[in-house]
Amino acid sequence: MIKIVLIDDDPISTFVTEKLISKNIKVPCRIFKFQRASDALREIYAIDPNYLFLDLNMPEMTGWDFLEEFEPKKANPEVYILSSSVDERDINKAGTYSVVKKYLSKPLIKKYIKSIFN
Repeated sequence: MIKIVLIDDDPISTFVTEKLISKNIKVPCRIFKFQRASDALREIYAIDPNYLFLDLNMPEMTGWDFLEEFEPKKANPEVYILSSSVDERDINKAGTYSVVKKYLSKPLIKKYIKSIFN
């Protein structure tokens, strides 16, 4: 079973992402949703996800803060930034993190799902 973690403070975005993933991947999966990156960071190693979708702009702990504290040696998911920001600085900064596979713009679209899960 594939384990997927969604970290996003916007429940509508999370709902849309979850539905799109559920409808478009053929293998069984379990999706873990977190509105706070700090909560996800506490549980991420026990979950040991295959995929992680991370929003950048969140209160308290941002996606950047999460990436700074995340230890890929303890869990090694494919990490995708999923952000509404189209700022080149954010896109370039994401590329400096070896754990980040790709920077994707919200909303997640079917084409992205197919390229990630196939």
